[in-house]
Amino acid sequence: MTGRLALAAPAGSHDGGACDCHGTIVLVSTSPKPTQIRLELTAELHKWRAFLAIAELGSLTRAALYLNSNQSLLSRQLNALERDCKARLFTRTGRGVTLSDVGLRILPQVKALLGSAEGLEQEIRGEAREPAGQVVLGSLPSITNAIVAQLYLRLRSKYPEIQLRLLEGSSGQVEEWMADARVDIAILYRYGKAMSNQEQPLATVDSYLIGAPGDRLTRAPEVPFAALDGLPLVLPGAPNGLRTALDSLSRQEKIGLQPLLEADSLPVMRAMVAEANLYTVLPIHTVWQEVRDGRLQAARLVSPTLQRIVSMELARAKGPGKAVSAVAAEIQALVDEGARRGMWHPGGLPAAA
Repeated sequence: MTGRLALAAPAGSHDGGACDCHGTIVLVSTSPKPTQIRLELTAELHKWRAFLAIAELGSLTRAALYLNSNQSLLSRQLNALERDCKARLFTRTGRGVTLSDVGLRILPQVKALLGSAEGLEQEIRGEAREPAGQVVLGSLPSITNAIVAQLYLRLRSKYPEIQLRLLEGSSGQVEEWMADARVDIAILYRYGKAMSNQEQPLATVDSYLIGAPGDRLTRAPEVPFAALDGLPLVLPGAPNGLRTALDSLSRQEKIGLQPLLEADSLPVMRAMVAEANLYTVLPIHTVWQEVRDGRLQAARLVSPTLQRIVSMELARAKGPGKAVSAVAAEIQALVDEGARRGMWHPGGLPAAA
């Protein structure tokens, strides 16, 4: 119990007279009763959620994307919040915004306030017991095509309260979505070992030369990288991670790549191989069913191999934590199953050439 000490004067004493201090010590409580708690600046939590988003992302533009709002509205909300607080919470710079001294001082309390509010909301909705809420997954089409159907079915069966939203794009787009906090989980290709500390390696993927049915070159299980010299190819255009890796390795091996067509569409690349007798270079999981059905052929590139790592990164703070963790665990399980089927190698350790 908190309080203050008060000295009660004995009965009959006079304000102006001498006091012999034989009074009674009384502990007077200063803690407000719950009904006496006053909420003024913290009554509207959405304002403080905007404050926290701006503080963590350092940009009104990124915070607006994260909050599914627009920059002008967010700017007005911030101005109103600063007027209410009678203090500047941010310092505007040419590159964005940074917290002022006042903003830095109150940031931990704002985080605690919103964390408590989220915990209460999850308890009310039952999310504290079962994973629930929307989880946004950003990925490359070539990766999601291999797992998205099974991922949806598993989530629907095990976690019916989770709503999965899928965003597909190039590596650059997915990285931008993660930086702008628009996705909860990002799945990317990484060449070499260039991964951030926040990324988790899921699998190592080999590259295959893809040919039409009956093609002599791709009939063998393996083909040397030098065989690409002078082949009629359909390849993605630069900038593209695979194209950059292929160009770099071809210069290293002193061979010439001849892409007769550049296409960033996976269906177009598969169609040009099957119908126009071109070749392309892809991971086996992107043509898994076509190879099994005999519509395409695939030979693993060796001497040297060209491998990439499938990595997963979770946003630091966006969607419901339990739901994000549940989806990430199911993705890992599906990738592990794919490794057992031969789609890729488990983890981030490259296989021997």
